[in-house]
Amino acid sequence: MASTCLRPLLRYRSFAILFLTPLLLLPLPVTVQTREAKCAYIIIIMAVYWCTEVIPLAVTSLMPVVFFPLLGVRSSKSVCLQYLNDTNMLFMGGLIVAISVEQWNLHKRIALRVLLILGVKPALNTATTAMMVPIVQAVLDQMDNTEHDVTMMEQGTGQTNTVIELEEKSASDLPSVHVISNGQVPDDPRSSEERKMRKRVCKGMTLCVCYAASIGGTATLTGTGPNIVLKGQMNQLYPNNNDIVNFASWFGFAFPNMILMLVLAWFWLQCSFMGLNFKKSWGCGTERTAKEKAACDVLKAEMKKLGPISYAEFNVLLMFVLLVLLWFTRHPGFVKGWATRLFPRGEKFITDSAPAVFVALLLFILPANKPEFTGCKASVSDPEQTEKDIKKTFLSAPLLDWNVVQRKMPWSIVLLLGGGFALADASANSGLSAWLGHQMTPLGSIPPWAIATVLSLIIAVFTECTSNVATATLFLPVFSSMATSVKIHPLYVMLPCTLSASFAFMLPVATPPNAIVFSYGHIRVLDMVKTGIVMNIIGVLCVTLAINTWGRSMFELDTFPAWANTTANQ
Repeated sequence: MASTCLRPLLRYRSFAILFLTPLLLLPLPVTVQTREAKCAYIIIIMAVYWCTEVIPLAVTSLMPVVFFPLLGVRSSKSVCLQYLNDTNMLFMGGLIVAISVEQWNLHKRIALRVLLILGVKPALNTATTAMMVPIVQAVLDQMDNTEHDVTMMEQGTGQTNTVIELEEKSASDLPSVHVISNGQVPDDPRSSEERKMRKRVCKGMTLCVCYAASIGGTATLTGTGPNIVLKGQMNQLYPNNNDIVNFASWFGFAFPNMILMLVLAWFWLQCSFMGLNFKKSWGCGTERTAKEKAACDVLKAEMKKLGPISYAEFNVLLMFVLLVLLWFTRHPGFVKGWATRLFPRGEKFITDSAPAVFVALLLFILPANKPEFTGCKASVSDPEQTEKDIKKTFLSAPLLDWNVVQRKMPWSIVLLLGGGFALADASANSGLSAWLGHQMTPLGSIPPWAIATVLSLIIAVFTECTSNVATATLFLPVFSSMATSVKIHPLYVMLPCTLSASFAFMLPVATPPNAIVFSYGHIRVLDMVKTGIVMNIIGVLCVTLAINTWGRSMFELDTFPAWANTTANQ
């Protein structure tokens, strides 16, 4: 009865949230005629829209362009500048390079090579999946295709074992289970146990995909949205921070944390879905079965189909390596980087966005095929071939075409980041951040490590039902103000909370990778919740360890920096 009464109300849920939220909050800017109140009014509305997704996240992100100027919070010029700033250009440059890797199937070649090196043991492949984040989906697809091909080979040779056939996954078709045993349902308990084990392995592998995407993305500054948000908001709120958060410093802090989390995540998934029999799982001291040998043959055949590495693949790989080197050596910290040595005032003028866009430009220039050097002399024997050589251009089509980038670039994330930077800018310049920080002054009596741990737990829970970029966008300015008011290093709370915003492990709706693997049909919500709770705890504990050990010395978190104090006093 109750559900019948609520059903009509649910139909108007989006309409009610969309129009009632600004109306119910209207007394705030009307009764309190200050810029802080007007800024808070827009931020709260956007927070509600982001959490409920009554309109697309990117559309909500455009609200500051309209309402901040109308309410007198910030000028249109100041707001619009935030949507394509230095941090967003860094994000776009990195994504263009990633698109080129996918365009030339370089990720698939790496996936096959890794599988051939490590073999086809479930434990090994689960660990591989967790570590090889950029090619994780290719690894899983290749394993599924290999299993299918091996099964077909066994059928062809008369071996009729009972297996679960993992079919090719697509956006519309869910995997189905086929029992093959001469048309009869087997009574062999070993066959039933094998099916159950294969089902558990499949659950572990699919969960590994989404968990690896969330954990692995934290290792680099461009790996996930919240990292980019932190970089942008540090530049917004603390413009004199001496570029303390750059690609090299972030990697030095986050990469060890990622490795630790991946090891613990692998151990937890191994225990949950494959048991603690490491000898059986890893194949220690045992010979490869005929099925494993056949699987390796299939992988070798797939690798052979790709052929030798092409000129285009080699160039893309070269550009990727060049970009990483430029990022790491721009401002290493312990020595002068190339930006300082080669260019006057390069340390202040050149940021990580410059090499990212530079390499992206090269991808649109470098040819996909080797340039052909043809002689100027005409061929008497073959005039038609001579005419073709004359018409042929020296450089072939480039490695990357703009139409491909336009189709694959996540423009909604670019707008979402821009909207977040606009909120941070308005919050700082309207005085709202300072007011919020003053309200949190009593927290100064609590130890900093306890503050960071509690805030990380709050973020890890909140990000389960909200976009991780939106979560970081909403909370980081508040935590920054709190840190400044209680005189602790802003990064002491901003770093762990940024990482925790990526720890969305419990629900299918928490992050796109979770939703994708859930749509395959291998796992239930309960499977994800039970496994994800432990993953959240692992994540917060690892971040707490990182921020209080190597992070403390890297960023000098025991001191309150002068650049934060100067900003606070402005």
